[in-house]
Amino acid sequence: MSWPTRLFGSGRRRLLASAAAVLLLAAGGALSLGISSQHHAPQPSASAALPTAGPPTSNPGKAFAAGGNTPSPTGSTASVLPGPTARTPAAPNTPAVTPTSISIPAIGVRHALLSLGQNNDGTLEVPPMSDVSAPGWYRNSPAPGQVGPAVILGHIDGTTGAKGVFYALGALRPGDTVSVTRSDNTVAVFRIDGVNTYPKDAFPTLTVYGNTTNPQLRLITCGGRFDHATQHYLDNTVVYATLTGTHPA
Repeated sequence: MSWPTRLFGSGRRRLLASAAAVLLLAAGGALSLGISSQHHAPQPSASAALPTAGPPTSNPGKAFAAGGNTPSPTGSTASVLPGPTARTPAAPNTPAVTPTSISIPAIGVRHALLSLGQNNDGTLEVPPMSDVSAPGWYRNSPAPGQVGPAVILGHIDGTTGAKGVFYALGALRPGDTVSVTRSDNTVAVFRIDGVNTYPKDAFPTLTVYGNTTNPQLRLITCGGRFDHATQHYLDNTVVYATLTGTHPA
């Protein structure tokens, strides 16, 4: 998957939209790659979805975008959202407080977090396929607990058929919680607002990555139907969550 990376203007809360339209899936092949015999991962229910207007307190006019030149979908073997190519300022410095692990009790997830950046071609670095149990935080998004949408992603499964760390992401429901332990020995606790599934060729970039006035979290994996011809999932599952508080680790 390919993610927004650059915050613009007044720190991490001012977000640039010009390149965001191409940002979701350039590295999506790694997250959506599979084999002919797939598990049937839980799918979000209609009652769990957010309204089509988007997440609460979002500002759809802004989104954070990839530093440098965003990759062109032409010639790529991965699924890439269509959109303009644009040059944006360099990525911001990594925040002083960083996430170290994630816990999602409702689906039995508890794992250390990798730190993910960008590949040489500007696409998002994804967790390695050699360990699909490992989720990762995109370090050019806000840190969980900072104002804005922090981004954590993980595989739904692996090429061997092993279930990935976010295999059951679609089973989450509003009111479930996500806890992220941070490097300052605090835990940021988020309440899930909703779970939506979007076709990869119509991904609502600004809805998912748009600036927010409060600390939020996005958990993202692949989902929907598995295309055996391309060996990719056709959709993305996105969990929206809002910070409810912090406490000592």
